[in-house]
Amino acid sequence: MQYPKIKSAQTIDDHTIIVEFVNSQKRKYDFVHLMKTETFSPLKNPAFFQNFQLDSTGCGIVWNEYIDISEYELWNNGTEI
Repeated sequence: MQYPKIKSAQTIDDHTIIVEFVNSQKRKYDFVHLMKTETFSPLKNPAFFQNFQLDSTGCGIVWNEYIDISEYELWNNGTEI
């Protein structure tokens, strides 16, 4: 199954992002559980968390060369709004 690409994203607090997909559906994704892991712990810094970019192909959200999250994860585990 192919998942819809990401059209846009915005933070709504220090650990949650609203993602809009190209099919116009929106999902809310809470990063609190991921921030407990070593890989995602830098996202605890609110300024760093808010400083993301969309992958140029729409396949994810990227903070740096080590931290990113795929459209698959956001689509499957985000809460539809």
